[in-house]
Amino acid sequence: MNMTFEPLRYPFPEAPVEGEATEVAPGVLWMRLPLPMKLDHVNVYALDEGDSWTIIDTGFDSKRTRRVWEQLLAGPMQGKPVSRVVVTHHHPDHVGMAGWFQSEHGAELWTTRTAWLFSRMLMLDEQDTPPAETIEFWQSCGMDAEILEQRKQERPFNFADVVAPMPLGFKRMKQGDVVRIGGRDWDIHMGNGHAPEHLTLWSRDDNLVISGDQIIASISPNVGVYATEPEADPLGDWLEACERLAPLAREDHLVLAGHKLPFTGLPSRMRQLIENHHGALDRLMAHIKTPKTAGDCFVPLFKRAIGAGEYGLALVEAMAHVSHLYQIGKATRMRRDDGAWLWQARD
Repeated sequence: MNMTFEPLRYPFPEAPVEGEATEVAPGVLWMRLPLPMKLDHVNVYALDEGDSWTIIDTGFDSKRTRRVWEQLLAGPMQGKPVSRVVVTHHHPDHVGMAGWFQSEHGAELWTTRTAWLFSRMLMLDEQDTPPAETIEFWQSCGMDAEILEQRKQERPFNFADVVAPMPLGFKRMKQGDVVRIGGRDWDIHMGNGHAPEHLTLWSRDDNLVISGDQIIASISPNVGVYATEPEADPLGDWLEACERLAPLAREDHLVLAGHKLPFTGLPSRMRQLIENHHGALDRLMAHIKTPKTAGDCFVPLFKRAIGAGEYGLALVEAMAHVSHLYQIGKATRMRRDDGAWLWQARD
């Protein structure tokens, strides 16, 4: 049965322009950094420590991003130093400039152990062409043959291309911690699914929630399976995290997310995030009554056309959904001659 909640509201309907900031609460600045992709921005935040700042997330490492940070530091951040960087999760639009702040500004890095380990590991995994394991994984997903041949010849996305070198050392943040940032005490709760051990911060002193990509207003974060762990069940992890975080949500919470706009109405959004994926799984079950590859499942999952720029993320998310059905016993799978998994709903 669907529950009724207050609708989402957007107290700050206009995003800050590049190099400027919006104060969303006393001593809390919201800023935006550019990304060279369809989702063309990442939100970052600065919390006033008096004689310095703590920043939350950092953007890609690029010449443009460094210029924007220099503008922000000299402008709305009043020339005060950055003493601490908190990274919500290991994805490069969030961790990309952390090493720069450590090396060039002497900032401490605070994050989860998993985020730090993934970041350091991926920095070393630089490739000129896709490795055999990645190609085999794409084949198992049923990647379009023309796209597969093209990608075999291309330089793949490399973490090190957009993430600054990270010096050794960090401060671990874990489930159940209470940390003092920007004059507030924050409860630490871990998300999952979009990224393992994803950090979220819930203020004890006012209505602020810093959610990274775990909770976003108008889009559902990508939940994908990758060649690094092809038998993972990130969708199961995602649903578990949403169910666990949902009881914490209050109508008055102001959610400061990694993308899109700050919003209130968090109980409604948590239920939407959960119900949207259950709805997608129901549509998918009907679609795979006859065997399908993950690459055949875009229409029931996304209900729209998928362009070339979105294809890779759509493919790994489709794989996450069919694999979840298999792992909870609602679907079977068998190998096709070309290596693709064919998924079929159980009767």
